Amino acid sequence: MLAARAPDHVELLAALPVALLVIDPAGLIVQVNAECERLLNQSERSLLGNPVVDVLPLPEEEQRRDGHAFAAFDTEIDTPRGGRIRVDFAETQFADHPGWRLITLHNAASSRRLGLSADRAAAARSAVGAAAMLAHEIKNPLSSIRGAAQLIADGAGVEDLTALMIAEVDRVAALIDRMEDFTDTRPVPVEPLNIYPLLAHAREVALAGFARGVAIEERFDPSLPRALANRDALLQVLVNLLKNAAIALGTRGERRITLSTSYRHGMAVAPAPGRPRMPLPIEICVIDSGPGAPDDIAEHLFDPFVSSRPEGKGLGLALVDKLVRDMGGIVQYSREGSPHQTVFRILLPRAQS
Repeated sequence: MLAARAPDHVELLAALPVALLVIDPAGLIVQVNAECERLLNQSERSLLGNPVVDVLPLPEEEQRRDGHAFAAFDTEIDTPRGGRIRVDFAETQFADHPGWRLITLHNAASSRRLGLSADRAAAARSAVGAAAMLAHEIKNPLSSIRGAAQLIADGAGVEDLTALMIAEVDRVAALIDRMEDFTDTRPVPVEPLNIYPLLAHAREVALAGFARGVAIEERFDPSLPRALANRDALLQVLVNLLKNAAIALGTRGERRITLSTSYRHGMAVAPAPGRPRMPLPIEICVIDSGPGAPDDIAEHLFDPFVSSRPEGKGLGLALVDKLVRDMGGIVQYSREGSPHQTVFRILLPRAQS
């Protein structure tokens, strides 16, 4: 029996679920795959040999520079035949072939926001989660307070019971304080920051407490320029993400977290639907080898009251998302590499020099 033939590169490109175009130095389309035909609603024959700008109006971007990769997430493009499409757009230069480019288009409409019904579902899920969490968290201390008051009424010792009541009231107040963090809509002041002292501080906090016994490695870009951020907010974000990573690793096996930084040329993201894309080239990643979030909640990981842990309140990552957005950036979750690792990626604006 003959061994099965491995697919060649043409077959591999044809099977990719991401639209792909190869552009020559003259700006002409020389290769496309089946997903590109479907997304642009044009056949391969009608696409090949045409200027890419006639088929696919390229996103405008001031930060775009020749020789560098460019990416625009969740951007809308009007195509002559495919109508308006919403995609993650990425353009890469071929290192050994000057002038040649590879463009990929990933359909963002089907993988991200599913419209008003999805937004309502997310809002309903958050409301239900809030009600359940508050009921659970407040019911327990109230029960303790009631029991202590009843014992005092029956003539039991007062000192220890009043201390218990005070501690339980403080616990309810602390929960309410955390909830109030989400209601603060005041602008967060940002300034040019060297992020490395903050990364060092967050690492020291982690190793001295919740990440004791965990190896925290650093993979830093030494030439990274200053970010535009808020010192206290960024430190809180880093500590929260490091704590999540340490918990995800558990107590057995190799326990390792990686902190990495890099400069992403051409990275531009729309912080919210309807808002213009912003260059966010400063990248900070917190990476761990834990199991990651369950598939059914991965897309909602930054929603309030969504947690993969039974004891979790679902407030930590929601607050991380709010703080990063308040600074003008975004935070993303993904599973990357082989074997898979969990990556929380913070993208921030660069400070003007």
